[in-house]
Amino acid sequence: MSDQPASPATPDAPNADATSPAGQAEPVAETTPYGGAAASGGPRRVRTRHFQNAKRDGIKITGLTSYDQLTARIFDEAGIDFLLVGDSSGNNVFGYETTLPVTVDELIPLTRAVAGAVKRAFVIADMPFGSYEVGAEEALHTAIRFMKETGAHAVKLEGGARSAEQIRRIVQAGIPVMAHIGYTPQSEHGLGGHIIQGRGEGVQQLLADAEAVQDAGAFAVVLEMVPSDAARQVTERLDIPTISVGAGPHTDGQLLVWTDWAGLTVGRVPKFVRQYADLAGILGKAAAEWQADVASGEYPSAEHSYE
Repeated sequence: MSDQPASPATPDAPNADATSPAGQAEPVAETTPYGGAAASGGPRRVRTRHFQNAKRDGIKITGLTSYDQLTARIFDEAGIDFLLVGDSSGNNVFGYETTLPVTVDELIPLTRAVAGAVKRAFVIADMPFGSYEVGAEEALHTAIRFMKETGAHAVKLEGGARSAEQIRRIVQAGIPVMAHIGYTPQSEHGLGGHIIQGRGEGVQQLLADAEAVQDAGAFAVVLEMVPSDAARQVTERLDIPTISVGAGPHTDGQLLVWTDWAGLTVGRVPKFVRQYADLAGILGKAAAEWQADVASGEYPSAEHSYE
């Protein structure tokens, strides 16, 4: 794809016949910096450069978590730009109270399922607690495992300045890294719980962390649970895209845990989540109806039986 500014009037695929007065081919602007189908009708893969294009052109980036091939395919076909196979699987798949117990070996099959299901979306593997903190070489080893064993396109890790060397080493090896600052769930005990970060003088540390991960080579950074004005300052300061998880509207994109967003989570959900469906209610009603039909003998009927 071209790196020219987007224009709704121009075709999505480069035009090989377009030439300049000098007789050389001119790049044709893409209708969107990322996504959509190629002129051939096939899907076009989201790449790291498309995140940068989106920031440049003011196009919002969308991301959801996914832990399986069924939701990955649905979200991919819906046009979601990136899927994060998050350590939030600890709460949403494995039944842990926090993300801390999640291991690399648990995340690898989930990431492989998601990466194998998508045609367009950019798939990011979350590096769990204990898989990169010891140092840069450990971080690189973990990132290499994800890339070789899952088909993921990038990795994500938490921490600002404290994780800069790990980010730098992974990027030097040719692996894209999405950073994650502000509230970092893997550090919830050290942070004193689910505490909003970047308030008051804390914005200076947030800005310092943001610049540290950018300087280390991250292609984008997640800002979680920070005041919207602080997120705005970070977004204006950085050249790389910022992705909000409860950081307000002034970032370059938004990311949500899909079970929260779709209403499958039962009980309290974070303030920043808008629920777009009630899957818990739909599935509960369907299960109750099926149980009643089985109990009454209405199911299976003749049309659901073989002769």
